[in-house]
Amino acid sequence: MPIERDVPGIVDVAAKADVSVSTVSRVLSGRTRVSDRLRSKVEAAVQELGYRPNAAAQSLVRGRSSTIAVFARNTIRYGYAATLQGIEEAARAAGYVIMIAVVESGDPAELARAVDGTLSQTLAGAIVIEFDEVGVKTLAAMPTSLPVVAAAGARRPRGTTPHAFLDDYAGGYEATRYLLSLGHETVHHLAIPATRPRSGRAWGWRKALQDAGAAVPALVQADYSPTSGYDTARGLLEAPGLTALLCGNDELAIGAARAFQEGGRRIPDDISIVGFDDQPFARMWNPSLTTVQQDFVDLGRRTFGLLEQWLASGERAQDSAVTPSLVVRESSASPLRTVSANR
Repeated sequence: MPIERDVPGIVDVAAKADVSVSTVSRVLSGRTRVSDRLRSKVEAAVQELGYRPNAAAQSLVRGRSSTIAVFARNTIRYGYAATLQGIEEAARAAGYVIMIAVVESGDPAELARAVDGTLSQTLAGAIVIEFDEVGVKTLAAMPTSLPVVAAAGARRPRGTTPHAFLDDYAGGYEATRYLLSLGHETVHHLAIPATRPRSGRAWGWRKALQDAGAAVPALVQADYSPTSGYDTARGLLEAPGLTALLCGNDELAIGAARAFQEGGRRIPDDISIVGFDDQPFARMWNPSLTTVQQDFVDLGRRTFGLLEQWLASGERAQDSAVTPSLVVRESSASPLRTVSANR
């Protein structure tokens, strides 16, 4: 008969390391300095015993709640889900528990129900995924008495809430400059919804065209879905001079590619298409999709890091921003010919 073993606790770690329970607590919390020798003994005992502190124990060590609320409009779309993954991984490693609150709309009554219901819990802090207008309204509804940080796209002037950014302005600028460098006379843009008059990537697209002295076509507004990309791209089939298209996300790019292919346009011979985000399917599409790679998992980790720093120091953290990178694949190339005004 197998021997049942109890889950190791902090007392077992202290006994194994031959130190006091308070010393183990100081090492695990990281809030009080201990000698390297004691830290090494405790960490070795933790590893050997397989000790994992639970949320309740961590709350006792910290003297406060170990629960973090994360507010998001959507938990299914790629950027939201990957950001949540990064937040949860970082929080779990630090001994915190994540509570996810979905805010379905910016309706004042719905917003109040979601925010008030979540904030009625005992929380250490909160994170808002500010990718859309609902996220903006949710952040504005947060109380000043609670440490709150946010994850967002385009950088903006520093405010009272620490932000972790993906600098999609820089990504839009780089993608547009790349297409112009291939010889395209201009670049059209199929845009996602934005929290401001234009998304960061749309501002980057426009600025790159202006800096190059290229014509700035009218921005074409879509939503996030492949269907929207398909439907809006069908209206561009006869657009004069269209040889390059920057899409606000990869899903729009895939939908647009389908519409152009059905309309007899070859990719990239007749039109180059560039996406945004580098979702897992982007490299598997035919032709594989050139796109702006954004690391949403890292964004989630950085966002939690800002909150953890605030909780540890009692002071608001500085903003954190990372510039996306362009991944060149098969859907972009130099134009083989100029598309006539009648095409």
